[in-house]
Amino acid sequence: MCGRYTISLDPGVYREFYGYAEQPNFPPRYNVAPTQPVPIVLEDRGERHFMLVRWGFLPSWVKDPKDFPLVINARGETLQTKPTFRNALKRRRCIFLADGFYEWRREGKEKTPFLIRPRNRKPMPMAGLWETYSSPDGGEIDTAAIVTTDANGTLSAVHDRMPVILSLDDIGAWLDVRDERADVMRLVRPCPDDWLDLVPVSSRVNKVENDDSSLLEPLSKPEPAPVVERKPKARKPLSSDEDEQGSLF
Repeated sequence: MCGRYTISLDPGVYREFYGYAEQPNFPPRYNVAPTQPVPIVLEDRGERHFMLVRWGFLPSWVKDPKDFPLVINARGETLQTKPTFRNALKRRRCIFLADGFYEWRREGKEKTPFLIRPRNRKPMPMAGLWETYSSPDGGEIDTAAIVTTDANGTLSAVHDRMPVILSLDDIGAWLDVRDERADVMRLVRPCPDDWLDLVPVSSRVNKVENDDSSLLEPLSKPEPAPVVERKPKARKPLSSDEDEQGSLF
């Protein structure tokens, strides 16, 4: 799954890499969390555009968002069959602007954080789906989820899932939604092992309020987060076949 990620490169690097027309200026973010506004790139009639969305996908047919799971990840295996994602897969594919993400290795009650980044330190094209949700009172909100797949060899030491990370050559095919019959499922696969570095980082990343560059600094050895016993809280219903939706650390 992907529950936290980073957007630490200069905005101009992303604009040059993806080739969208807009010139947004945004600060670096080192601990992006679900429900926050996040930048994506999409394509409309052959032109790429930058857009801000909420990280947490809402299908257009949902009647009450309060009764719907927080869908931050979309399992690649369900994209064609699950009503939540089927239409977006055909018409509203996107890429999350990112240059790294965090994953936690679970050992009993301990959760040890790791940072995963491209070895070339360039943008990491994470495949996504987006949707505009219209509420009964006329309000609208743009939302998105990250597409996930089985972990590659690098990630398997920490978790069994990972985001779909596209190659430079596959970005165009994923974003081009003009042909609804195009076979984009061939792109939903683990990326090669040698694309990524995986390093242990501070357990400070577990708290959303910690958002500074020191979170990216590798540790000499893994640092398990302290175990805190909490009383169970009421939660939104979770989708049974998604990647631990709504799970925050």
